[in-house]
Amino acid sequence: MEARTGDRFQTVTLVRHPADGAGPARAVTVHFEPRESSLWLRYAVEGEVDHLLWPEGAEPVRTDNLWATTCFEAFVETPDGYVEFNLSPSGAWASYAFDGYRQGMRPADQTAIVAGLDGAENQVALEATIELPAMAHRLGLSAVIEAEGGAKTYWALAHPSERPDFHHTESFAVTLSSPEPA
Repeated sequence: MEARTGDRFQTVTLVRHPADGAGPARAVTVHFEPRESSLWLRYAVEGEVDHLLWPEGAEPVRTDNLWATTCFEAFVETPDGYVEFNLSPSGAWASYAFDGYRQGMRPADQTAIVAGLDGAENQVALEATIELPAMAHRLGLSAVIEAEGGAKTYWALAHPSERPDFHHTESFAVTLSSPEPA
């Protein structure tokens, strides 16, 4: 998959991890648009959304452990590692820089803005904008969806491992590139 900076938005469909059981979420799609130094994202969850756990509203600040419940994620690969963004329906967010596969984790300089949730019958969507790191070239998109009762399903562009692993480099399945010179 390729997304060129400046093109209109792209849409991808996330797939549930094969080891997950069925749950109230039937589909997760992500609309995204690379902009000059940021990426606009809209995650849409379809299904029995009233049976999903949605975190309570919170301050729109950097917060750890958002992935422990329903959370949307973006992984942006660069030549010297990658940045992980956690985007909570609560409005909170987090970003972490890594030097390599799960190595050298630290708070990232890049920030995010979670615009909040909106919904319709059988659908809830979250919009956010993340600050792209310099020389971003591949993107992984994923979601942790928690149902009533605590069961979780894991959604991503690709699942190359037996267990859900959004950090796996083969999960970074979208190529980000600059427009062709004029």
